[in-house]
Amino acid sequence: MARLFVETKAAYGALDVLVNNAAVYKLGPLEATTEEEFHREFNTNVLGPSDDPRGCQVFRAAGWQHHQHRLDGVPIDPAQPVDLHGKPRVPSMQSTRVLSKELGPRQIRVNSINPGATATEGARAAGVIGVGSDFEKQMIAMTPLGRIGQPSDIAPIAVFLASDESGWLTGEIILASGGQR
Repeated sequence: MARLFVETKAAYGALDVLVNNAAVYKLGPLEATTEEEFHREFNTNVLGPSDDPRGCQVFRAAGWQHHQHRLDGVPIDPAQPVDLHGKPRVPSMQSTRVLSKELGPRQIRVNSINPGATATEGARAAGVIGVGSDFEKQMIAMTPLGRIGQPSDIAPIAVFLASDESGWLTGEIILASGGQR
């Protein structure tokens, strides 16, 4: 991550937008989840977008180094929408709020997108979306718009959050789930 920031600065002069997006899943029964798999998912899905030194700590450093330029963070949180109400604190969502307060005085905005079930490459590779799985059928049934989201449903939200049109938004978590709550 640190090298990526250095190369971006060398090529473009400054970092304008960071989309902090990573997620891995291996679905199966709880008793079949190995400790190794648990740590792989936790380290990627929770630490990756929140406090992992390769992610947001480098982001903080870039923000401080380039504070004369606008730097917007748009961490895309891969958590399911139920996390907004079903869990008291979701680390990556909490990180969005904390970073927005920490970096706001430097005019750096930090927002998050919380998508519902989305037909990503990873969801297809895991065999849960695009194959008519029971999970996919359940997600469609629970979604008022009656379908699985597409990357093209989420990308414009990220573009909006990175634009000047969202200049008064920071610390916000946008629920983009086709109405699923």
